[in-house]
Amino acid sequence: MKNKFELEYSLNSSPKILYPRLVTPAGLSEWFADDININGEIYTFIWNGAEQSAKLLTKKDNQLVRYQWTEDDEDTYFEFKIRKDDLTGEVALVITDFAEDDEKNDSIDLWDSQIAELKHTLGL
Repeated sequence: MKNKFELEYSLNSSPKILYPRLVTPAGLSEWFADDININGEIYTFIWNGAEQSAKLLTKKDNQLVRYQWTEDDEDTYFEFKIRKDDLTGEVALVITDFAEDDEKNDSIDLWDSQIAELKHTLGL
């Protein structure tokens, strides 16, 4: 059984700049996958020639994007949430994902490296 976990990354970027990198093929291919094809609500992510498809479940402009891997259970998903602190103006990217207990650390390591790539593309 997969368990839900949440990761938060502080990003010195505006939601308007960050959001397209979470939902558009051009933005996602900058940091998340080598290439992305979209057919309706299905996003096909390509890494080193291997493909994995996800359905876009929901999106809210400059706030939230939620996907579900097509081969996963219906109650699992991965989500990008942009959180902006009203007082400080700091922007954080909150990632929600699911992993088996013995795969959680690998998943966290993978997200850490993906977010490092995102920060690089944002010039942070």
